[in-house]
Amino acid sequence: MPAPLQAPQIRRQFLTTLVAAGSAWAAPSLWAQGSPRSEGRLVLVFLRGAYDGLSALVPHGDRNYTALRPTIALPTPDGTAQTTLRLDDSFGLHPALAPLLPLWQLGVLAAIPAAGSPDATRSHFDAQHHWEIGMPGHGGAASGWMNTLAGLHTPTDGALGVGEANPQILSGPAPVQLVPRGQAATRQGVLGDARTRDAVMKLYAGKDSLSQAFRAGADSRMQTAQTLSADMADPSMASKEMLAANNGAGAVQGLQLDAQHLGTLMRQDRKLRLGFLSAGGWDTHANQGAATGALANNLGSLAAALVQLRRDFSQPNDVVVVCSEFGRTSAENGTRGTDHGHGNALWLMGNRVQGGRWHGNWTGLAAGNLHEGRDLPVHHDFRAVFAQVLRSTQGLGHGDLDRLFPGFAWDSALDGLMRA
Repeated sequence: MPAPLQAPQIRRQFLTTLVAAGSAWAAPSLWAQGSPRSEGRLVLVFLRGAYDGLSALVPHGDRNYTALRPTIALPTPDGTAQTTLRLDDSFGLHPALAPLLPLWQLGVLAAIPAAGSPDATRSHFDAQHHWEIGMPGHGGAASGWMNTLAGLHTPTDGALGVGEANPQILSGPAPVQLVPRGQAATRQGVLGDARTRDAVMKLYAGKDSLSQAFRAGADSRMQTAQTLSADMADPSMASKEMLAANNGAGAVQGLQLDAQHLGTLMRQDRKLRLGFLSAGGWDTHANQGAATGALANNLGSLAAALVQLRRDFSQPNDVVVVCSEFGRTSAENGTRGTDHGHGNALWLMGNRVQGGRWHGNWTGLAAGNLHEGRDLPVHHDFRAVFAQVLRSTQGLGHGDLDRLFPGFAWDSALDGLMRA
């Protein structure tokens, strides 16, 4: 893999204070056994609606790129603000993701350009369901894989979701904490009124399981609201179709605030080792834009949220993963947007990540190399990506990983993804 080229010094200096100093890593044990359990934290950022990875991780080295996208292709890197930010001879960053460039240069941000679910559905709802239960192609009911992960150890690892009322990925028997998105997280609701709170708590003062569960939930809501009382923001959405694709996620413009809330709560409670965030607004069928426009605005908000997460999740075994249910078509459509695709770029951030490079296989955009002649293929199953992360940072062996992702296959092409 070619080493990334140096960028202008001003970009190099930006955000360097956010990057924790590297540490010496202990060599992992055999993968079948896993490595010793660590205190690493995993944060998953899910972009609902299928974001366009070919605009985020721009394949500027592929001559087919501009031919497939005559109006929305990002300009070739030339060092100016409205062109692709060069990473190496193959790929570059969208200029709206410029705040992430120092993280790439300092080796804590990496990408996998052709990853995803091996199931070829183009349905937002089916694909999101497959991702969240860890079983591509499975349409039945099942616990979310992050809920299963939370329950693997004794005592149970804490899991926190910010933004959605009931994300499938956190559903299941293990207890999880769910926090509303934006400013709503700072509100105590009806319990904020002392007289109402006193009356309700008397009603549920018994020793039965329902009363105990209610009191625990009420206490959690009050404590969370008090902790986050200084926060502010509340996103809004427009298109009905995009709202459906968002599947309950808020707008990406509110993601930075949600990331701040997640970081605040997980810092204060170290038992919370699993975090989930989501953002909608990525179903860009029309007027997607190039260096500027709707997608660029979304990517700028995503970059700000990831910088926020880096501030709070920079311990040696912390990892942040950014993904989406599938990618978008390689060619633009007649309305200067992109349609539902297959493979996509997946991002990882953390000190244990072998950053400053991309990983896995890339076969380019020639028609003969595309899925069904139109989309990026899925060279790397998302489950194999998470298996690498969880073995390296949380000590999971083959048995645990197979419980999370039944029937997944280890992908040796990704063996260099995590530092030893």
